[in-house]
Amino acid sequence: MYDIIVVGGGPAGLTAAIYGLRNGKSVFVIEKSVFGGQIVNSPKVENIPGFDSISGDEFGDRLLEQAMGQGAEVTLESVTAVEKNDDSFIVKTEEGGEYEGRTVILATGTTHRLLGLEGEEELVGNGISFCAVCDGDFYRDKDVVMIGGGNSAFVESALLVNIVSKLIMLQDMPFFTADQKLQDQVLGTGKVETHLGTKILSYEVTDGPEKQITGVRYEENGEERVAKCDGVFLAVGLVPENGAFAGLAELDDRGYFVPQNICHTKTPGIFVAGDCCAKTLRQVATACSDGAYAAIAACDYLK
Repeated sequence: MYDIIVVGGGPAGLTAAIYGLRNGKSVFVIEKSVFGGQIVNSPKVENIPGFDSISGDEFGDRLLEQAMGQGAEVTLESVTAVEKNDDSFIVKTEEGGEYEGRTVILATGTTHRLLGLEGEEELVGNGISFCAVCDGDFYRDKDVVMIGGGNSAFVESALLVNIVSKLIMLQDMPFFTADQKLQDQVLGTGKVETHLGTKILSYEVTDGPEKQITGVRYEENGEERVAKCDGVFLAVGLVPENGAFAGLAELDDRGYFVPQNICHTKTPGIFVAGDCCAKTLRQVATACSDGAYAAIAACDYLK
């Protein structure tokens, strides 16, 4: 029996763990893929307080080391359900694990959004990527399309421009929304071709069982065009995966948790934190803040 079970090992979840441990509680953190969350894919982060510059991977490692150093137990498993059990909760995982906790903090984060085009899911990992750190080298000296124009798209592009031969950026809005410093860094390389106000229509692929992307068909100013490429990176937003917990916490129409009083839910003993919540700003700093609030709320509940 743990005092606090944290579902999610990103900045919100690990910060919650640290605050819970410092309040003398036993904490168990369950993460489905990689500790540190989405930030580990960022090669250079310059807006985390206390660091002029740090890689997301290093920051994630530091958070995990700090939590474990204070006594957190951790596991890599995928949570499928949380069930009420008298005065506690049973957390079940896809791997068959069942863990009991007096409180649960849901810090489940988000996952990458797809465009919903035909054959898209089959191309993920086989021509469609999200992480330049992970997959960028596969496209060394090749032509790549980046779909998106926000901070995420430009963070990934900042690495890609040092690897690829040509980067083609397709943005659905009439302007880029990324921070100006990021835009200047990427667009100033002279290796980027930009198209604004576009609508992505389809992926062009080779025939045969092992399909390979050869281009992206899009519409610009009412005219259909094709951006020839060897691969595609998607940065069109993130979506929550909170459906399994809908009976415990209220969700909005996009599937994000709607917290009460920052981190509370309709179920006493269940708290939420981080990017999985409905909010106006999703940054490492706000995720850490959410985690701290959720942990203190859980400790107050346990009293």
